[in-house]
Amino acid sequence: MNKVMLIGNVGADPQVKYLDQGVCVAQVRLATTERGYTLQNGTQVPDRTEWHTCIFWRKMGETVEKYVHKGDKLYVEGKIQSRDWTDRQGISRKTVEIMVDNMELLSPKPAGQSAVPHSAPSQPDTPPAATPSENGDYPF
Repeated sequence: MNKVMLIGNVGADPQVKYLDQGVCVAQVRLATTERGYTLQNGTQVPDRTEWHTCIFWRKMGETVEKYVHKGDKLYVEGKIQSRDWTDRQGISRKTVEIMVDNMELLSPKPAGQSAVPHSAPSQPDTPPAATPSENGDYPF
């Protein structure tokens, strides 16, 4: 089974592009942190932050474009997907991304703002065949 669940903070405003036939794809960098602790012998283990690239397709991408901003707390569910490519300098590269199936916005809405959808249900259809650019990246 390939399933990942993350709760983290958005590191920057989403990058959003519209592909052929108006298909929306959004990319969000999500930071998750494991809190540090102190061992019984007094050794300090520091916080550890991991950065995850999360990809949202179609309606969920449009929801991310409208409602997700830097600093927001998100819950995402999806699957891990890796891609290999060769960059313009001929160097082999690899990236690991979270292909998001479900998300929930955990940040409280600002005072005085009307209600916004905080969750987007799973998309029954799969994303279009990934068409990375010549350097192997999505169009971000």
